[in-house]
Amino acid sequence: MYLAGDIGGTKTILALFDQATGPHHPVSEQTFASARYPDLETMIAEFREQHPVPIEGAAFGVAGPVVSGRASITNLIWTIDAASLSAVLNGAPVRLLNDLEAIAQSIPILEPADLETLTVGQVIAGGAIGVIAPGTGLGEAFLTWDGVRYRPYPSEGGHTTFAPRNQVEKDLLDYLHQRYNHVSYERVCSGIGIPNLYAFVRDRLLQRETPAVAEQLAATGDPTPVIVQAGMATEQMCLVCRTTLELFVDILAAEAGNLALKVLATGGIYIGGGLPPRMLPLIKRERFLQVFRDKGRFSELLSQVPIHVILEPKAGLLGAAAAAMS
Repeated sequence: MYLAGDIGGTKTILALFDQATGPHHPVSEQTFASARYPDLETMIAEFREQHPVPIEGAAFGVAGPVVSGRASITNLIWTIDAASLSAVLNGAPVRLLNDLEAIAQSIPILEPADLETLTVGQVIAGGAIGVIAPGTGLGEAFLTWDGVRYRPYPSEGGHTTFAPRNQVEKDLLDYLHQRYNHVSYERVCSGIGIPNLYAFVRDRLLQRETPAVAEQLAATGDPTPVIVQAGMATEQMCLVCRTTLELFVDILAAEAGNLALKVLATGGIYIGGGLPPRMLPLIKRERFLQVFRDKGRFSELLSQVPIHVILEPKAGLLGAAAAAMS
């Protein structure tokens, strides 16, 4: 048995996998509210009480940078140490991966049903692959071909400085500079960024708010699901929320295009995370491709880049399982 985990700022998924059935089919699985636990060791101990089987190896995708077998969760007060986790697992080898590295690890083994293809493009054999995933935060990673297989690499590209493309986005940057010293792409293209976009649209663009939505937002500690649901509703849609999501999708398309240029992603761009599948009708519009390709002299190059949305909600877990088994 192999233990794999997808460690997020909001929730953590732990699962057991068997080498025979592979990473697509967990033997057992459990989801935990991350903030309810003081550390990952405590959570694993609880999981192991319910599943007391010997572990051959483990791998965990974590929402933060991994350096020398240690990681701090960006949106959670945890420090994760591979050696400490190995001790909890009776000495089994443990590998820590950045959460986007874990998603990237899953790319070569994703099945057609796991993807929604926005454009097939023209795949260059052995070309680099870019991965961008807005979830609680914004993650970015890439894969390169080593002559035998694709190898994933993490990055913290989501924390690079937001670059506005037009006057509306310039106004957004000015608006957020009043709140933050540094406005990163994560501030405007993630679960924690959507409330920032909503506040900007409400205060600067439309100067209005839907009363029912305002009431729901006042009663919740997590406004993002409310905004997404009201913005994607087919009936009684909230205009402020819909405008917020359209702005979000524009920024996602632009940054996905930036990533494609940075890593020369002739093998394709894969869009992961929990938010894009919930906004798929907006992402499938022609505008997404137009914004993605709007890179001046390199627009023609980007028109050949394949783009896929990852529909598999547990791609990070799948990738961690593949890493554990390897």
